[in-house]
Amino acid sequence: MRIVSGQFKGRRITAPKKLPVRPTTDMAKEALFNILNNQYYFDEISVLDLFAGTGNISYEFASRGTKNITSVDQDYGCIKFINETATSFGMSIQTIKSDVFKFLEKNILKATIIFADPPYGFSIEDFSKIPELVFQNNLLEEDGVLIVEHSKHTDLSNLENYSHSKGYGGNMFSFFEL
Repeated sequence: MRIVSGQFKGRRITAPKKLPVRPTTDMAKEALFNILNNQYYFDEISVLDLFAGTGNISYEFASRGTKNITSVDQDYGCIKFINETATSFGMSIQTIKSDVFKFLEKNILKATIIFADPPYGFSIEDFSKIPELVFQNNLLEEDGVLIVEHSKHTDLSNLENYSHSKGYGGNMFSFFEL
């Protein structure tokens, strides 16, 4: 896994093999950030990275100048790895060890971009809880977007606030907006 662009472009990040993760591929990540680059100034936004895993997406935002990043994951090893990596790069990434659904129910932080990369094996009911809780609790800033990464075999187009999807290999990004 590597950082695709920004201040830390090309830096490789090697996560411990024991972490229960499936990092977003470099190709899919680069395509996603090309889309976001046309809509946002990264140094002016706030980001909430749900099911953060290795922190791959958080590091990419930080490398591009985002200062307000919160990464949420329930695995202690993932949170520890994100903290260590962010410290070694001098990135300001706040981490929260929590079940994402419990976090979304109680959270009061708003973000411009909320990125969720849940396990691909989630049921459609579990996937649907993510936008439901985000919009029910008004967690997106004005002109913000929720992006849910999932397998190309999962269809989220029937969910409320769905806008569109983009596919890259076996990865899909579904966008949700007000």
